[in-house]
Amino acid sequence: MIKATADNVDWYAEHIRTYLETDGREGHYVDFSGLGGKGPTQTLLLKTVGRKSGKVSIVPLIYGKFGEDYAIIASKGGAPSHPGWFLNMEAADEVAFQVAEDHFTGSWRVAEGEERARIWAGMVDIYPPYTDYEAATSRRIPVVVLTPTGRTATL
Repeated sequence: MIKATADNVDWYAEHIRTYLETDGREGHYVDFSGLGGKGPTQTLLLKTVGRKSGKVSIVPLIYGKFGEDYAIIASKGGAPSHPGWFLNMEAADEVAFQVAEDHFTGSWRVAEGEERARIWAGMVDIYPPYTDYEAATSRRIPVVVLTPTGRTATL
C-alpha cells in the first residue's frame, strides 16, 4: 500500500500508476496517516477532460459511498480556488470514474443543504483533515455526488 507523506512527493504518481496497472486490484487504498488521515483510506480515480486543453486527466480522490452514490470533496487542500478537476467537471455533463475494479460513467452534482451537511460529516469521518481545509479557505468547498449511470470495461 502506498503511503502518502509530505516528504514523499512521488506517492501521487505512484498511486495512479498502481491503480491503473492493476485495474484497481491494488491502489484502491492509500495510507494517509502521514498527512493527518486515519491510515488506509479508499480512493477512486476520476477522469476528466480539460475544459481548455481538451487533454484527459486522471486524479485519485478520497471517496465515501452514500447509498448508490459516491461522494468526493473538491477541497484542493483548502486553497482559495477550486481544483482543476472540478472546473473541468463543470464543463461536462458526464464523468468517468473507477472504484477499485469497477468502471463507471455517470452524472454528477454538487450537494446542497441537509444532504451536503450529512455527506460532509461522513467525509470528515473518513478523512479528518477536511475540517482544516475548510478553515483555511473562505470558499465553500464543493461536496460532489457521483451517480453511476453505466459501466465500462476500462477507465
